[in-house]
Amino acid sequence: MARYVFITGGVVSSLGKGLASAALGSLLQARGFSVRLRKLDPYLNVDPGTMSPFEHGEVFVTDDGAETDLDLGHYERFTGVPARMTDSVSSGRVYSTVLEKERRGDYLGKTIQVVPHVTNEIKEFLHVGEDEVDFMLCEIGGTVGDIEGLPFFEAIRQFSHDKPRGECIFMHLTLLPYLAASGELKTKPTQHSVKELQSIGIAPDILVCRSEHPIPDKEREKIALFCNVRKDAVVAAYDLKSIYEAPLAYHEQGLDQAVLDAFNISPAPKPDLRIWNDVSDRIHHTDGEVNVAIVGKYTQLEDAYKSFKEALTHGGMANRVKVNVSWVDAEVFDSEDAAPHLEGYHAILVPGGFGERGTEGKIKAAEFARTRKIPYFGICLGMQMAVIEAARNVAGISTAGSEEFDHEAGGKRFEPVVYHLKEWVQGNAKVKRKTGDDKGGTMRLGSYDATLTEGSKVAEIYGTTSIEERHRHRYEVDTKYRAQLEEGGMIFSGMSPDGKLPEIVEWTDHPWFIGVQFHPELKSKPFAPHPLFADFVRAAVEASRLV
Repeated sequence: MARYVFITGGVVSSLGKGLASAALGSLLQARGFSVRLRKLDPYLNVDPGTMSPFEHGEVFVTDDGAETDLDLGHYERFTGVPARMTDSVSSGRVYSTVLEKERRGDYLGKTIQVVPHVTNEIKEFLHVGEDEVDFMLCEIGGTVGDIEGLPFFEAIRQFSHDKPRGECIFMHLTLLPYLAASGELKTKPTQHSVKELQSIGIAPDILVCRSEHPIPDKEREKIALFCNVRKDAVVAAYDLKSIYEAPLAYHEQGLDQAVLDAFNISPAPKPDLRIWNDVSDRIHHTDGEVNVAIVGKYTQLEDAYKSFKEALTHGGMANRVKVNVSWVDAEVFDSEDAAPHLEGYHAILVPGGFGERGTEGKIKAAEFARTRKIPYFGICLGMQMAVIEAARNVAGISTAGSEEFDHEAGGKRFEPVVYHLKEWVQGNAKVKRKTGDDKGGTMRLGSYDATLTEGSKVAEIYGTTSIEERHRHRYEVDTKYRAQLEEGGMIFSGMSPDGKLPEIVEWTDHPWFIGVQFHPELKSKPFAPHPLFADFVRAAVEASRLV
């Protein structure tokens, strides 16, 4: 039966609860325990799948097809444990489930209330899979005091009382602001945050205090006294050069030991931190650097492309180089020459996205990389734009475009080289979709198999001809244009097992030009870089030597 650690936040948002949760999970693994991490989000969206990237950042996708918060990406990258649909829940999903049950009559005519019906639904979610791991780490989104988060705080309070004593603890992240005028750290915001938490019946066992300056013993003692925690349970969280330093930094500050002490686990198994020592070594000891341009449409918010940036960092670790990422807005050269914006980069990555805005710039980026022989990595929409560029400029289909753009404009402007996928096979079942379906959860989502062509570059990179990758898209490249494109040199080197859906394209006469319909960035980890990203960075290194 799992022990539960509930991670909450206070004072301000964006303190790094997700990173602290992920780092703690990795440290417990280093001590020989099995872990699973979960995120409980108070927003009323059923999931973040329909949110703008500017609103919520990246949408992370699990193998079983859930669209989730980007913190689940942190969880996977730090622990290597594949996230599941049951590892993410929102207020929207909870309320939807409760209302569905009410309509079916499951509550036998009772008045439906937040307590106990909504809180019971949250507790049911928490129980799932509790017999599979040693520790269940559950992060509550938002900050204590947020009105929408109250049902979740009440649910975890009840849950901890339902469990036998010693099976649940609470870890609270706060901020210690530094006042330069007086030259001191202020503990009062942390005291107020803990008081707010205590007012709803939760007493934290561990405090993780985010600070830009060292926390003196005097302040630790004050926090411990006024917040009713032990002094050694007041853990400092300092700013780091790389998020991958977090496991070692938190271990140095005693976070994992504080958790084990709170559960009275003694003697504590010694941690094996060799993996994280190697990661740290690769971060701090590099043999050079490369410059990579990410040409996207959500470049004003880096979190919109979180997994892409992290996967490039992992690729850099694999090659012991520093990857300098530049965010290039594709809209800037929608109607002008791309060369002035892309010259000087050793490689170009074009990520996914939705809608027509910025797509002409992405097409020009693909053309620039193809004609200049610069390494190009197109992912999801980035692959589709590379195919459209090839269709227009090599295969002679001058009006090549995507059905997605015609749907937006309400008319037929393009030859649909990329079309709306209406039917596909998932597992042993056939899935059907219509253009007018609800937007949420109606894409080709989750893990799908692909078969690679023997002798292709991707087969060489993967070291196999059978792969499994995660998808998130509604539109596909139409195979009826395959012969024309392959005649020009762009081969379809990866296909769905039934041969109907293109998964990978590559140029045979290019040093490194690959487009994939799936999202390999979602499966990359610092201690296990995705092979495509590792080889992409290797190609960038080779390109840098030619400059």
